[in-house]
Amino acid sequence: MRELLIYIGSGVIFVWGVGHLIPTRSIVAGFGDLSIDNRRILTMEWLAEGLTLCFLGVLGALVFLTDGLASPVSRVVIRAIATMLFVMAGLSAATGARTPIGPMRACPIVKSMVAALYVAAAGM
Repeated sequence: MRELLIYIGSGVIFVWGVGHLIPTRSIVAGFGDLSIDNRRILTMEWLAEGLTLCFLGVLGALVFLTDGLASPVSRVVIRAIATMLFVMAGLSAATGARTPIGPMRACPIVKSMVAALYVAAAGM
């Protein structure tokens, strides 16, 4: 069961990250006429979040595939990923989730749910 929780969480957060990466150009364009510097910063930040989410998903799966949860190091890494996702969920709740945009409002929920799956799998 713990294995399934890790794989579901890893898959969901990886796909959520890809969901950030694919529409980057249209998201940035949606902000209208921006200076080139602001456009670059917005693009960088949007891609950074997507890449971070993908990395956290891949890292969780790799740690579990490598050593399961038998190793104390594996459990620490899974807990650290969960902590990072909870922090990112808090940031999203305080910023993007305050907009009327549906996916932005869902971000803290998705991140928190995946973090909770990791916590359940690793035991806190």
